[in-house]
Parts: sequence; structure tokens; C-alpha cells
Amino acid sequence: MSDSSERSRRILQARMAAHALHAKVADEVAHTAPARAVFLSRFEREVDPDGLLEPQERARRAEHAKKAYFLKLAAKSSKERAKKHRK
Repeated sequence: MSDSSERSRRILQARMAAHALHAKVADEVAHTAPARAVFLSRFEREVDPDGLLEPQERARRAEHAKKAYFLKLAAKSSKERAKKHRK
């Protein structure tokens, strides 16, 4: 099986699982809140590993770290799409 078809199969499988889960859950936002909180807390730990900053300053810096992280992902994605387009 090619990498492309394997990737497509895995994406389809993940989408089916997500829809099956959301069909069973009354409040999707509440259901995923714990995972989101853990993910977002990584940015606070990144900018203030020793917990020395004031909460407001930690949150401000964490927000910038989060934005930088997602911009980096977007740049990487764009680069990969451009690579595929050139082929």
C-alpha cells in the first residue's frame, strides 16, 4: 500500500471515529475540555518552567508561544503543500 493511500485510509478512519464519538456525546466542548486544558498548559510550562511569573504575565507569554507554535505548523504545512504541487 502506498504512503498516500495509507494516509488517506488513516484520515478516513479518524474522521469516522470522531463522528461516532460526537454522535454519543451531549456536549462536545465539555467532553474535549480536559484535553484542551492539558495541551494549552504546555505553553505556560514552556514560558515559565519554574512558575515564577505573575499569572497575567505567564498567560500573556503563553498566548504568544501558542501563536508561534501554530504559525510554525502553518509554515511547515504550506512548505509541504508547495513541495507536492511542484511534483
